[in-house]
Amino acid sequence: MKIFSLTVACHPLLSEPTPERTGRVLSRNFDGIVPLCRGFPKSLLRLQHKDFGTEGKMGSRRFTTGLLVIFAALALVVSASASTTNVIYTFAGGNDGEYADTDLVVDSAGVIYGTTVQGGLHGGGTVFQLAPSATGWHHTVLYNFTGGADGGEPYKGVTLDSQGNLYGTTVTGGGGVCEGGCGVAFKLTRSGSNWSHSVIHTFSGRNDGSGPGSGLTIDRLGNLYGMTPTGGAFGVGVIYRLRPHPDGTWGLRVLHPFTGGADGGGGSAGRLLLHGGYLFGVTTTGGAHGKGVAFRLSHTPDGKWHYLTLYPFKGQPDAGFPYGGLTFDKSGNLYGTTYYDGANNLGCVYELSPNSNGTWIEKVLYSFKGGQDGSRSIANVVFDAAGNLYGTTSEGGVGFGTIFKLAPGANGTWTETVAYRFQGSPDGAFAYNPMVVDSAGNIYGATVHGGPSDDGTIYKFTP
Repeated sequence: MKIFSLTVACHPLLSEPTPERTGRVLSRNFDGIVPLCRGFPKSLLRLQHKDFGTEGKMGSRRFTTGLLVIFAALALVVSASASTTNVIYTFAGGNDGEYADTDLVVDSAGVIYGTTVQGGLHGGGTVFQLAPSATGWHHTVLYNFTGGADGGEPYKGVTLDSQGNLYGTTVTGGGGVCEGGCGVAFKLTRSGSNWSHSVIHTFSGRNDGSGPGSGLTIDRLGNLYGMTPTGGAFGVGVIYRLRPHPDGTWGLRVLHPFTGGADGGGGSAGRLLLHGGYLFGVTTTGGAHGKGVAFRLSHTPDGKWHYLTLYPFKGQPDAGFPYGGLTFDKSGNLYGTTYYDGANNLGCVYELSPNSNGTWIEKVLYSFKGGQDGSRSIANVVFDAAGNLYGTTSEGGVGFGTIFKLAPGANGTWTETVAYRFQGSPDGAFAYNPMVVDSAGNIYGATVHGGPSDDGTIYKFTP
């Protein structure tokens, strides 16, 4: 069968062969590029068509062979569990937005906010809201990116502050030394029903990093924290802080430039986690084994920032190449997913537990098996009230990814079940993002494809 073959040029330390970062896009009908190369605009990636028979890691966006249709029909009979997944909005492409590679955030009124990477009035992506009503969900585009000085291709959604303003990043546009721009950090200021856009930092592609492809984390003082996968003093990304000034301007400070060595390289697509006064995150590559690291960043009394590697991922059968972020449980343990490695080299779910001596112990909770089970998770996990873990895989199921559940058992064991298998258009397809739990316990997520026009969906998942 015909698929798209590609590996990443984003991370020079990645152990697999990588194509050169040259050429223009040959076709928009593809999947799998963005999770591996978020932070690199799709216009800078080159696709190659190859025939792998029944093998291959990345599927075509328009993949519709008869065999896959049969699998999809069978999945309706062998549906994973009693949980339900309902599409609440489908993107129509064009001015409506398309390719919803977005984390979602929900405000106290139940309004959902996110981004689309493409579409909008100028084709540079959108910021949108979905507001619940008696007749369903009402979609509004809050801002249309032009791809110029205001930014373009906003990945991974927006962050909400206590005044209802939104913050995010784009991987292109702005200025700097990168072709097409090195990206920006932006703010959407709310005034009643009106929104105004402002750029709070334009990345230069030099020491401040480039192509910020992850969301922003906000602290109680209104400071914003984020990562870039590229740029910086060593070319493999940075951790940065954006601090608001009284005059309305913002100042960027690099808190840590990744070296690509023991400290890792290439900030992940998952946003930084602020917990107990520390920042926690992962890098996609680097570390002692070249498989990425989990890290902690602390602010010392003298105003400096201290970077500590908590765990260097070891690769198969251990975890390796984490693309999503981290999640804490009530006991102080961290959880995440990886795209590769695990026992079957199809990704896994892992746990990091702190020791009294300050070190951390890592354990693989589940290794994905591929096929109906799902594979290659890109997103972080979420907990329900009963302590079950939920997450998504970007592949597997009937070919469009899955929602999985991990239920805790005795003696630290976990049992995995597939809660839902995405069916493809008109259902959702390819969940590249984490789900979010609102204050009422509702769980929402996004897919980059699916819906009648195959331009992405927003769904509600009920366990």
